Amino acid sequence: MTKKHISRVLNVVFILTVVLFMLDNVPSFDIKNQVLKSFTYYGVMILAPLMLVWNLLVLKTRRLKILGSILPAIFTLAFVIVGPMSIVFWSGSWKTQTILYQNGHLGFKRVEFQKQDIGALGYNQRTVEVIYLTNLFMIISPVDKDVDNLIEWAKVNEEVNELGLKYP
Repeated sequence: MTKKHISRVLNVVFILTVVLFMLDNVPSFDIKNQVLKSFTYYGVMILAPLMLVWNLLVLKTRRLKILGSILPAIFTLAFVIVGPMSIVFWSGSWKTQTILYQNGHLGFKRVEFQKQDIGALGYNQRTVEVIYLTNLFMIISPVDKDVDNLIEWAKVNEEVNELGLKYP
């Protein structure tokens, strides 16, 4: 492969990881799959400075160097400001612990209690309404306060424990 082909492949992979990273940071969209989420977060952290250097050194014209370096420079600067450890803590996917309610009309829509492992800092917790797009992606929204009173929701209280936590 030539440098031109390697540049194209690396830039396409970088742009795809940036798109996934940006989508995951939209408040109502989450990456459910831990492998994909880790690949996205660690990939952007590693590829941003790598692509910055690669595009500055390998691309031929000044115009291509500038255009190819803008996005990697922005992400590299953002990671330096935010800090890599914050990004690492954000890279954990939310795991379903309990399915509280199931929608009677739409089987892929439920209210779940979820936890996110944030390493030595413990776990984040949330109760959200979830719509699964695929096994990889989900759309979340806040739960209505009166979910008990709504007809379309059936109380399930099914333990899932995707984190594998042992409860006393």
